[in-house]
Amino acid sequence: MPANDARRYAVEYVTIDENHGGQRLDNYLLSRLNGVPRSVVYRVIRSGQVRINMRRVAPASRLAVGDVVRVPPLTRRIGQTRRPGVPADVRAMAQSGVLYEDDDMLVINKPAGVASHAGTGIAVGVIEGLRQLNPQWGFLELVHRLDRDTSGCLMLAKNRRTLLVLHAALRGGQCAISKQYLGLVRGQWRGGRRDVRVSLRTSRPSGGDRITVSEIGGRTAHTEYGPLERFDCATLMQILLFTGRTHQIRAHSAHVGHPLAGDRKYGDSQFNRQMRELGLQRLFLHASQIAITHPHTRKPLDISAPLPEELQSVLSGLRMR
Repeated sequence: MPANDARRYAVEYVTIDENHGGQRLDNYLLSRLNGVPRSVVYRVIRSGQVRINMRRVAPASRLAVGDVVRVPPLTRRIGQTRRPGVPADVRAMAQSGVLYEDDDMLVINKPAGVASHAGTGIAVGVIEGLRQLNPQWGFLELVHRLDRDTSGCLMLAKNRRTLLVLHAALRGGQCAISKQYLGLVRGQWRGGRRDVRVSLRTSRPSGGDRITVSEIGGRTAHTEYGPLERFDCATLMQILLFTGRTHQIRAHSAHVGHPLAGDRKYGDSQFNRQMRELGLQRLFLHASQIAITHPHTRKPLDISAPLPEELQSVLSGLRMR
């Protein structure tokens, strides 16, 4: 075996730095070994091939700064041979979709149709693609997520310290984050701004799709709606998100009788057909703005993503009716 290959497939010992202190071992390996199946990562941990400070550990073990992690060659080799490439739309986003960047955080304009992270049937999402394109960063994690069909502002942290502060901010901490969306809903909205506070829980119906439904005893969810422009069959809404439950805006919109245009799960099929006649081929939901106090400099940031052309076109069609 050539010398370079021998080094490539040798056992690696990695010293944990402050960016990864406190992280679960399984999550650390999954991010480090991008492209390796989750089942393989768990198997090599449980078999003792992955160790912390020479001791066998469980997948949920927490890393501490200074720990030495043994990474076996098998997992690294699988990661190198099976690692999927970065899709063209993720590459284009990385090149022209950056809305804000500094040494601590990154906000990108995610296009509709691109997943925030890999999952069932999705080999590479935003986070995996950006890690591959920017290996020099060393640490990159999603601060929050957007549904695959939702476009707009998506925030990421470049170090663990920032990630923890921003996660606390999402829970209402000192540098609270305000997230604003634009959504087109069915029907003419009556009145002005409205708070919707309906608990949500996740269930799995017989069809197998994961959905979120209104349910007493579920997780608290708070959304605020404000009409921006009324049409004969629809209303453009400004939507403020105060909690971040799965499909929260989509579920709350349907609950109040104004489902989102293009929503195949919670929406109205007849309304969706009307919107398709105007060229709508996706969910009309766009994360238009993030307002935040910077977690370290304390500087106020107001970051916005323009409404995509395909959604602007739908609004133009509604105005011409």
